[in-house]
Amino acid sequence: MDSMEEIYRSYADTVYRYLVSLTRDPDLSEDLTQETFTQAIRCIGKYDGSSKLSTWLCAIAKNQWLLWLRKHPQTEPLEFAEPTVGSPEADVLEQTEHLELLKLLHALPEPYRETIYLRIYGSLSFSKIGEIMGKTENWARVTFYRGKERLRKELEQQ
Repeated sequence: MDSMEEIYRSYADTVYRYLVSLTRDPDLSEDLTQETFTQAIRCIGKYDGSSKLSTWLCAIAKNQWLLWLRKHPQTEPLEFAEPTVGSPEADVLEQTEHLELLKLLHALPEPYRETIYLRIYGSLSFSKIGEIMGKTENWARVTFYRGKERLRKELEQQ
């Protein structure tokens, strides 16, 4: 296995971007990235190689975020990250209020919800999303498209 320094250099950006997609807070994501790798060092003996290393690290990152949420309950509404101008996501967002869209996103079943969060908030490629979720790039594209279509139908019904 590679040294932890090499692992950190290879995967820190992926873990950080994944955490930004979850937290929508770059500073918190930096802290949680450090906590993720600290936890990975403690638990490296438990890594059995049955999943990609990036998947294992992102699972630790998600657990670190959930732990942080339990310790710091949300008291203010989340800020909405603006997608790239002219993107399909921007077209959908222009049709409704940000809060309503967040409610609709939250109501989506998994894996649509997480895939859309990773794509919109994390600005991750479909390849990276597939890697994080232990699936293929094509699976990530199809899941994102289907989730977006569900959102579009919900918006049309309102």
